[in-house]
Amino acid sequence: MRLTIALDGMGGDGAPDVVVKGANMAHHRYPDVHFLFYGDEARLKPLIGRFKKLEAASTIHHTDVAVSGEDKPSQALRKARGSSMGLAIEAVKDGHAEGVVSAGNTGALMAMAKIALRTIPGISRPAIATMLPNLRAESVMLDLGANIQCDARNLVEFAVMGEVFARTVLGLTKPTIGLLNVGEEDLKGHEYVRQAATMLRELTLPIEFRGFVEGDAVWAGAVDVVVTDGFTGNVALKTAEGMARMYSGFMRMAFKSSVMSRLGYLFARNALGKVRARLDPRRYNGAMLLGLNGIVIKSHGGTDAFGFANAIGVAVDMVRGGFSGRITDEFQRLGDFSAPLQKAAVS
Repeated sequence: MRLTIALDGMGGDGAPDVVVKGANMAHHRYPDVHFLFYGDEARLKPLIGRFKKLEAASTIHHTDVAVSGEDKPSQALRKARGSSMGLAIEAVKDGHAEGVVSAGNTGALMAMAKIALRTIPGISRPAIATMLPNLRAESVMLDLGANIQCDARNLVEFAVMGEVFARTVLGLTKPTIGLLNVGEEDLKGHEYVRQAATMLRELTLPIEFRGFVEGDAVWAGAVDVVVTDGFTGNVALKTAEGMARMYSGFMRMAFKSSVMSRLGYLFARNALGKVRARLDPRRYNGAMLLGLNGIVIKSHGGTDAFGFANAIGVAVDMVRGGFSGRITDEFQRLGDFSAPLQKAAVS
């Protein structure tokens, strides 16, 4: 099945070099994928030209306008139609591509995608979701930075989207849901978090809400879906990535500390390699903007080519699995939950 993926060629810290190299890696995995690069042709063309197979499977659409990491969403929207990010999103809207991948400004990507693609009926705000490793298997966490400030209704919508995502992507029959909080007790946390918990308990939806979970429970695999606001979720994710890098650094120093340590490394390196691969944040790079009428994947802005290739892989898997349509179908199956949300909020 041939499909087309639009790429924001100028988004991210290492663009356009990382974008092109990542696309080349992804092309080796998915040789039937065609790429639409949006960005400065003078910079993109020579980079793509280094990889003849990628060059044959790519089309460059020139624009010298790019969204910077410092641009506010309002500033980015003013140049949406002419920027590499905006044009890549428009390619999905117009049916020229089945999905878009960008490592650019998160707020700008969310704002542009929401306006261009619109949200699924019943969803007021899309959310960024990704899969994370834990001691048990993998879990879904959202929001990871799209919505810095949220109210109780937003968290309830995230919970429903995350539950559907876990069933359609992870294949779980009945995913468990938890709200990230500073404690498990009902009186802990902000008012809007407590209100969201009350609303989730009162909703007559086929979801399994387990209440509040603390930060350590996320990595223990206490629940399948972890729900939080974008500020907290992004901090938790970046903290975990930093801890993984620190752990790797400590291990390297420990095994270099003596001759016996180096000898021990020879016996343990296969096991350590498995641990390192499991904790490598690049392996989980590529978060989906849930709630939109289209596949939009946000890559980590500071990732390398391997990480960006994995983000492209997420887009390809989502398209081939028909996940956008399945999530829409699941929301339709759940019916209109806006009325019970309003009822719960009043009570």
